[in-house]
Order: sequence, then structure tokens, then C-alpha cells
Amino acid sequence: MKKRCCVYVIRLDSAVWEKSGAFRRESPGRDPRKPCVYVGKSGLPPEQRFKSHKDGQKAGRFVERYGLALLPRLYERIPLMTHEDALVMEKMLAKRLRRRGCAVWQH
Repeated sequence: MKKRCCVYVIRLDSAVWEKSGAFRRESPGRDPRKPCVYVGKSGLPPEQRFKSHKDGQKAGRFVERYGLALLPRLYERIPLMTHEDALVMEKMLAKRLRRRGCAVWQH
């Protein structure tokens, strides 16, 4: 099986926290000093996937509206992997960031 999926993290404008109850419910333990982020996976390079979110192509609603920038320091050491492994890694990374106090959207 080819290893061609990546996991990525996008910083979101903190306004998403104030405007979305659904977002707040995903991360009830948020530390307000920590960022709001989106964790995703893709067969595209993170830069290309972020651009497609912002252009409204297969866009995550919060990234399209509130996406600010990629946060490569949070994912750059994660290697390419199979789609199945990326699904697991996406969930693990989201859980880890929530434990650190970030507000995370991951779906």
C-alpha cells in the first residue's frame, strides 16, 4: 500500500471559539492562551490542501472562514503514511493537542 497521506494542522482565528457552540463542545478544556486549530489529513501536500480549504474546494467550514495559517511545527515530523494510518494519526494528534489545551476541530 502506498504511503501518500499526510496529517496537517491549521491555526484558526480565535473568533471561531466565540461564534460556534459546536467548536466549543469539541474542546471543553481549552486553555485560552492556546490556539484554536484544525487537524486534518490529505493526499495533497499541506500547502495545497490549505489553499483548497480557503478556496472553498472540499473545504472544512471552520478552515474556510477562520483558517489563518499552517502550523508545520506541529506536524512536520510526521511521515507520509497510508490513508488508514493517517486516520489514526489525525485522531491521535487532535487528542494530544486537546490535552495541551488547544481547541481542536477534527472531522
